[in-house]
Amino acid sequence: MTTDIHSSARPFDIVGFDLDGTLLDTSGDLLNAVNHALTLAERPLLCVDQIKTMIGGGAKHMLQLGLEATGGCPPEDFRPLYKQMLSFYEANVSAETRPFDGALAALDALDAMGVKTAIVTNKFESLAVKLLDELALRDRFVTVIGGDTMGKGFSKPHRAPIDEMILRCDGGRAVFIGDSIYDIMAAKNAGIASVAVSFGFLLEPVEEMGADAVIDHYDELLPTLAMLGNRAPA
Repeated sequence: MTTDIHSSARPFDIVGFDLDGTLLDTSGDLLNAVNHALTLAERPLLCVDQIKTMIGGGAKHMLQLGLEATGGCPPEDFRPLYKQMLSFYEANVSAETRPFDGALAALDALDAMGVKTAIVTNKFESLAVKLLDELALRDRFVTVIGGDTMGKGFSKPHRAPIDEMILRCDGGRAVFIGDSIYDIMAAKNAGIASVAVSFGFLLEPVEEMGADAVIDHYDELLPTLAMLGNRAPA
């Protein structure tokens, strides 16, 4: 499906994207990082389907879930493993990561319409920027807001990173695209529209997230935004 929506019919001024599981399939590199830590802890390794259910709440939460799934971890052992995992991931952040099918074409279309795009992720800002730089995608976005950008306790589902996204994009009607309840609740808490992607790293059935719309492929994004834009107040 292809849709031509010109700038005169721009439904939103700002389109924000989550990163892991929404714009990029980072599952391979995140799996390798967690498995590196599990190897050091002499634990059984996870598979990609397992890691996908652990992504979304940040690196620390992901490792905690991985360790819990393989036998638990004494508190005194966690921090060294966490540091090892982060170090490994930083060194291999883009080895297997790729944009989801149709994502780059959707960004091209939004840019042609004059829409400002941004990233709001629970990944550390430095890692998100490094990943986007290595994939030559950083310049496509007005801003990148990470899970640590707004300070402790102010990552998604808090509204603060969404509010900051809108501020950095000079205001306007905004919508947020994500694959988890963290994303959808952040958008709702900030009072903006939300779109869930069914192909992401789902923690629950996509229909139960409460998003304003669901897409199964990025080919559906522009018509979905047009529909939501007509529905939303100016």
